Amino acid sequence: MNAYETLRQELASSPRSWLITGVAGFIGSNLLETLLKLNQRVIGLDNFETGHQRNLDLVQGAVSDSAWARFKFVEGDIRKLEDCKRALEHGADFVLHQAALGSVPRSLEDPIRTNGTNIDGFLNMLVASRDAKVKRFVYAASSSTYGDHPALPKVEEHIGRPLSPYAVTKYVNELYADVFARCYGLQTIGLRYFNVFGPRQDPDGAYAAVIPKWFGALLRGESIHINGDGETSRDFCYIANTVQANLLAATTQNTDAVNQVFNVAVGDRTTLNDLFAHIRQLAGAIHPAINSATPVYGDFRLADVRHSQADISKAQNLLGYAPTHRIAAGLQDSATYYTAHVGKHV
Repeated sequence: MNAYETLRQELASSPRSWLITGVAGFIGSNLLETLLKLNQRVIGLDNFETGHQRNLDLVQGAVSDSAWARFKFVEGDIRKLEDCKRALEHGADFVLHQAALGSVPRSLEDPIRTNGTNIDGFLNMLVASRDAKVKRFVYAASSSTYGDHPALPKVEEHIGRPLSPYAVTKYVNELYADVFARCYGLQTIGLRYFNVFGPRQDPDGAYAAVIPKWFGALLRGESIHINGDGETSRDFCYIANTVQANLLAATTQNTDAVNQVFNVAVGDRTTLNDLFAHIRQLAGAIHPAINSATPVYGDFRLADVRHSQADISKAQNLLGYAPTHRIAAGLQDSATYYTAHVGKHV
């Protein structure tokens, strides 16, 4: 039995209290579902700027009535300190901070808004967590922090210069978390996510991530656009792996793991061309006409990183992280979800 399986058993028999920010979002709602199924009490904070009520509705439909009764939702904005404190009035052992404005292109278009949510909001949550004396603050960091550092795979201790306002904000998060650990004794752990994907990730909008966007477009008979030559590569990480990393980080008893940052990925690289072929195959199994679809190639995207791949040995060694899904299994589960929901207001 690995560390995560052991933890799941322990949690099921030992309820604790959690606060998830961004609970109506893609990652937040998946964390919520897992924790409720593990007999935990959860407070959720969201302002619905990028999250959706439908995600909470899907979680409610996936868990028992008794599990749902252990969830308390607080509508609020992390940019307001009083909202952060209000959410923590209900008590929480652990904070899983997922609320943020993602997307490099969005940050290039509106750096002030990105800064307000990702830095001001992050600082508010740190202050509120410190004052509430939570046991540990686990936050969503980002692989964008590696910036222009050319080495592969990416190792936590070596980063380059940020390439976008979004990357700046996520790096500042790490700096603030480290300062709060040193100055106030708040235990923090940052998780540098690498291209997380899976069910409930929104396929619509100008800033949709590539996997849900391509599933949605193919299933609707729309064109797929690839930035550059399609040989750009990413370390795509299925949501179940991300959930695992959050729970392990929040509860680890390994003192060497605390006040650290960890890569959360699988250690693979997949090109956009290979990703397109895989998604087309899965969607084409449902709608055969999709098998003839071809992508449209365009310019490279501004501030984009050419290749990304994580070294996950630190998380494996210190947290007991053991990814359960590589990209093929994750895409299969995603295909099932998008086939059922595209055209039904995913």
